[in-house]
Amino acid sequence: MRGIRDALVTLLLIDESSVVPLTRLTVGWRVPGSASSGRRCSAVGRGGASSGIGLALTKHLLSLQWHVVMADLNPPKESLPKTTYLKTDISSWDSQAATFEKAYSTLGRLDFVALNAGMDDRDDIFASLSSESSKPPRKPNMQTFDVNLTGTYYGVKLAAHYMSLDSTAAGKKKKGGKISVTASAAGIYPLPVVPQYTASKHALVGLVRALGPVAEAADIRINAVCPALVATGLAPPGLMDNFNEKQITPMSTIMRCFEQLNSFDMVGEEGWVGSGPTGATVEGNLGDVIEHEAPSRPESSEYLDEEGEKAWVRAYMERNKDFALQEWEQKS
Repeated sequence: MRGIRDALVTLLLIDESSVVPLTRLTVGWRVPGSASSGRRCSAVGRGGASSGIGLALTKHLLSLQWHVVMADLNPPKESLPKTTYLKTDISSWDSQAATFEKAYSTLGRLDFVALNAGMDDRDDIFASLSSESSKPPRKPNMQTFDVNLTGTYYGVKLAAHYMSLDSTAAGKKKKGGKISVTASAAGIYPLPVVPQYTASKHALVGLVRALGPVAEAADIRINAVCPALVATGLAPPGLMDNFNEKQITPMSTIMRCFEQLNSFDMVGEEGWVGSGPTGATVEGNLGDVIEHEAPSRPESSEYLDEEGEKAWVRAYMERNKDFALQEWEQKS
């Protein structure tokens, strides 16, 4: 760790759970010349907080003198010193918005957000087919998408807002920050038994790759971490018993992914906000940290030459900006 850091961090962690949607928000800061002190708010679904990626990342940040606030639906089972709990439901815009506003108004700045959403499938298509015309399918449960994709999009939008505010009074030298989205190896390779989970995690990889270059213009870096099989509360009871230790990716590998993307120990340095990759996808698999490049367009895609791409950007950027502002104006 390099010297004294006057850093405030807000980290939104949604812990993996096979039962309920979870949100963790971690906020941290350090006052120059002082011992570290911090707060964490956390809520835990069944089995999620004691060994999940969110808790591991929180402990990692605390070890680096980041002050931490965490949020979730339920209070944590494990007590960490100098932490604060904020009840938050990731699938609710209003709940997330209230959590971000509370954290920022209390601490005055936002440097880092980790969106660690995870819910497995809540529906089936082909295994439950009926041969009787009188038994059509029921409306599917789409909560997996509400948590994994929509809730994560909410978090990115809120994080970008608070990272872009002038926070010099709280010691933040430059607007901007870093966002890590926890996708999954199922966001890179198909996992047929959980198509909802696979689709939502593929969507997160696409979201990060699309937002990366746009976010960079706002001095925000956004990247995806894709864990392979990790011991968390996501899997159904008893499933992990079928795998031995050599088949399970250690949490230390996933922490290396976060470190490679964010360089947490350099947060107090002048150029931290503008450094590092953006739009990157990094897989943690057993002992390896693997970078996955986005596929290239075929040479036949002539309609997207430099001029065509600029026209595409101008048309959609202005239109989508109008959509966002109109929605805000309708609610204000």
